[in-house]
Order: sequence, then C-alpha cells, then structure tokens
Amino acid sequence: MENGIDKESGSMLFSEEELIEVSGLKKGGDFVEVTCGCTSHRYGDAVGKLRVFSNGHLEITCECTPGCNEDKLTPAAFEKHSGRETARKWKNNVWLIVKGEKVPLSKTAFLKYYNQASKNGNGIHKAHGGRVCHRDEFVCCNRCKKERRFRLRTKEECRIHHDALADVNWKCSDILYDRITCDDDEERASRRVYRGCFRSPTCKGCTSCVCFGCEICRFTDCSCQTCIDFIRNAEA
Repeated sequence: MENGIDKESGSMLFSEEELIEVSGLKKGGDFVEVTCGCTSHRYGDAVGKLRVFSNGHLEITCECTPGCNEDKLTPAAFEKHSGRETARKWKNNVWLIVKGEKVPLSKTAFLKYYNQASKNGNGIHKAHGGRVCHRDEFVCCNRCKKERRFRLRTKEECRIHHDALADVNWKCSDILYDRITCDDDEERASRRVYRGCFRSPTCKGCTSCVCFGCEICRFTDCSCQTCIDFIRNAEA
C-alpha cells in the first residue's frame, strides 16, 4: 500500500496520481468512494461518502449526524440537504479532502466520467448492452386516487410522464397511449414490483434503472426546476 492506496483492490477508474492523498479512498468493482462534504455558514460542515461510478453516476451517502439515513443522494440533493445557502452550484460547493485541504469537486478529476456522460447524452446510466434504461414509474390519479403505470423507454414516453407528474390535476383519462378510466382496476401489488430494470426484474431502484437526469428525460423547453438544473449542470 502506498499513500493510502491499495493497488490490489478496486477498479482502475483513476490513476494513482489522481487519487494521491484523497481522504477516505475506497475502491469497489465499478466505483471509487471518497470522503466529501458541503459547508453551510449556518450549520457548518455536512460530511458524507461520495461514490463515483464508471458510467458517470455520482451517489452520496450523508453522514452529517449519527442518525442521518439519507443515502443515494445526488450531489445537488446533498448540497440542499446540508443547508448550503448558495445552492445549485454543487460542483463548486461539494468538496473533497485532498492533502488535508478542502478542494471543490470541480477542481478534481472525479467529475471526468460525469462530464463525459453528460456530453454524450447517455443519461450517465446505461444498462447491459449499452441501452439507456429508465424504469417504469407511477402517477396517482387526482380523481380516483389509483396509481397508473408509465413506461419510460423513449423521449416521448418520458415527456408524457414528466408532464403528468407536474400536473396536480392529472387524471386517468389524460393518458394518451392507453384507454384507461377511473373505473379500471389498479395494478395488483404483485405486478407493481416489476419496474423494467434490466439488472433485476424486481429491482427496487439501482444505478442501472434510476436516472437523475439525461437528455431523454429532461427537456430544454420545460421551465420546471429539474430541467433547468440539468441544463445548467450540462453547460457548466
């Protein structure tokens, strides 16, 4: 072992030079984990563990307090959770500890896979065979209170779900691709567990099927905050 780096374990996502003296380093099969944090002038430092995956996905487990159960957070969500006053600048506000100093994520090598995936428009998550994967989602009808399934395989299907989710008055009869009314039965619970993940049929959500924003499910003509944040991050 040299400079805290175990040469025999983990993947080779980064060179030894890029990982030198990075605090909390741990290597997994397809990810590298490091200590990260975000500073609020009011609440102080919120510390967590950042995992950088080979497909560009970034995932943070918060350790701000012993009882905090927030995990699988996006950097933007972690920034907000920390109470950072100037949010929406997570690339600069989330930091790593390098050589004992806090260094903004944007000034390290740990965004190179994220930036590459964003430029390629592949949603920073791909299933086996290189297929972009968005699992099925459900939206609750405002009238009958039944949840209806939405397939998210194409950009058009993602837009239909995106607009339905944003509509507080959405109802079953608004579904364009299927003739469903409020009188139709809701899917059985045993059927609802199948969400279309290529990795596991009954997956409850993983880095292969849960997307945190890509060119298929985010839209330049939409003014919602999630789309605006994605466009800003892609241009940053």
